[in-house]
Amino acid sequence: MRKLLTATATLALTAGAAGAQEDPVRIGILLGFTGPLESLAPDMAAGAELAIAEVNEAGGILDGRMVEGVRADDTCIDSAAATSAAERLVNDGVAGIIGGDCSGVTGAVLQNVARPNGLAMISPSATSPALSTAEDDDLFFRTAPSDARQGQIMSDILMERGIQEVAVTYTNNDYGQGLADAFVSSFEEAGGTVTINASHEDGKADYSSEVAALASGGGEMLVVAGYLDQGGKGIIQSSLDTGAFDAFYLPDGMVGQAIVDELGDDLQYSVGDYPGTDSEGAELFQTMASEGDFDGTSAFSGESYDAAALMMLAMAKAGSTDSADYAPMVMDIANGPGTEVFPGDLASALEMIANGEEIDYVGATAVELIEPGESAGNYREVEFTDGDIVTVNFR
Repeated sequence: MRKLLTATATLALTAGAAGAQEDPVRIGILLGFTGPLESLAPDMAAGAELAIAEVNEAGGILDGRMVEGVRADDTCIDSAAATSAAERLVNDGVAGIIGGDCSGVTGAVLQNVARPNGLAMISPSATSPALSTAEDDDLFFRTAPSDARQGQIMSDILMERGIQEVAVTYTNNDYGQGLADAFVSSFEEAGGTVTINASHEDGKADYSSEVAALASGGGEMLVVAGYLDQGGKGIIQSSLDTGAFDAFYLPDGMVGQAIVDELGDDLQYSVGDYPGTDSEGAELFQTMASEGDFDGTSAFSGESYDAAALMMLAMAKAGSTDSADYAPMVMDIANGPGTEVFPGDLASALEMIANGEEIDYVGATAVELIEPGESAGNYREVEFTDGDIVTVNFR
């Protein structure tokens, strides 16, 4: 029977396990605890730590070694800071990294830290299409789908809603440009018109000039491929203040309770998407998250649980915490054939692995990894109603 961990139990298990073992397996949790996605990071970290607590409750891995999550801040946007944080994790003896969160810093950590140190990474949220072809020595995986797919999803949603002319703004980095390019290509191929496609910088106090340029081209809706805690929110607020736009499309980096709390009913004509599924595993994870006192529907929290679970199960199958040994096992664990494994099943999964049985990790997000080690992808279509993010469809 699957166990649902309470917040108290989760903390007690993690703390008790760390104290009981002299030699825990350390896993880095490298996310933007500060920066333009800082409102999403706590629930993402909690997702990864829930999987760790579940494994520890089952007795750990590799003959009873407990697992310890080590948090580090990649800032989402500062590659130098992210690289330094990852180097500190290496010095702390981590056996792998869950992260980073944003695409640019993830790519920097992959090239500057993970590859030189032969260290595996599983990102729950770095979605740039460029990461699909990055040199990675078979060390990099992600449980979130590439924005090549999200661009198509965005186009489909808008076309089905009868929106055929939009303006586009994107944060000026790998994530923003990659998503904007994917969307524009899909939207125009479907017969839509993009009146303007312009970048914006994060961290500005005033976005009136950017909004004026966007409004000059017109459009039924403004697509904002940015960050909810930074420039993306500023663009929307300036648009509302000037009356330039009152309807917005918010992709994954823009969807979070923080922006709804700030803008409220001003988003009533807006729509968006972020990775998610209505699978059995999603429901189980959300119940476990609620018991653990965090939001299991928050963007990328389920992907974080899955990233941590995949890494630990791969270590168990390899019988090793060496990335060279366990990284080749990640795809095998994530895909069939084998007994399906859901949130709350990690103890059974470890037992099956110990008995030489095959497992198919389905997890919280219906994980299916395709080459080169990334999620095939499922998405929630959402609307913003009465201060809530309401899922209206799954794709």
